[in-house]
Amino acid sequence: MTTPTPMIEMHHVGKRFGSVIALSDISVKVCSGEVMCLLGDNGAGKSTLIKTLSGVHKPSEGEMHVEGKPTRFRNPAAALDAGIATVFQDLAMIPLMSITRNFFMGREPTVGWWPFKHIDWKFADRVAHEEMAKIGIDIRDPSQPVGTLSGGERQCVAIARAMYFGAKVLILDEPTSALGVKQASVVLRYIAKARADGLAVIFITHNVHHAYPVADAFTLLKRGTSLGTFRKSEISREEVLNMMAGGAELESLDAELAEFQRNDSEKASSAPAASTATLAANQGHSSPQARLGTGL
Repeated sequence: MTTPTPMIEMHHVGKRFGSVIALSDISVKVCSGEVMCLLGDNGAGKSTLIKTLSGVHKPSEGEMHVEGKPTRFRNPAAALDAGIATVFQDLAMIPLMSITRNFFMGREPTVGWWPFKHIDWKFADRVAHEEMAKIGIDIRDPSQPVGTLSGGERQCVAIARAMYFGAKVLILDEPTSALGVKQASVVLRYIAKARADGLAVIFITHNVHHAYPVADAFTLLKRGTSLGTFRKSEISREEVLNMMAGGAELESLDAELAEFQRNDSEKASSAPAASTATLAANQGHSSPQARLGTGL
């Protein structure tokens, strides 16, 4: 049984900004029809890694292969031409523009010849409506501002746009971080659909509960280094959580919380006895018998 050629692969990639080491010795690969989750806390190097994958940064060391061929992107446009589409966290959308204009931004379909060439808005509206309907989102009017959509629907516009223009590798930067439960489920469902359609998906997140249901493999990052890559069958959700947070840190936190709870319970148990004794003493001094006895 032959091993499929990864759509995108990194070998011992590092990235430095002057004396600052942002990434060190990172190796990761993802094949078609697979979801690779890059997991890590804030500052783990996730953003630097995806910007290196998408052509924003050039690696300081290491190699990157696309469909088995050594590649070094000059800019993000070169990565897009190679079929690597990145949906960043800010979505790169203009809220006051229509869904159609955001869908085709920079790639508007035209008809006619110069000097009579113009944008075919009827075709663009139809395509935007059909592509959104494919993922189960029935928009009322493609000309409505994209800002009127929910966060999850805007994520789906960005993902549908990338797929329509022939993406082979889909990189998603924290697509569910600012979404509610229902909206996040819409995005996760579409990630699963993209995998079923044969795309290689790189899903960047720090939320294990969103990553685990859709992922086929996990690469864990911590402070710019890789803690390893694991298939879903090799690691449980709890183990992923433990590796992300760090077992020693969690044990230390549990010990601190237990100590706080013990101190609080001791204070609570000693407080009633102290207040009862104080109350009895006050009552003894203020009673007539006590004052009489004192006078005698």
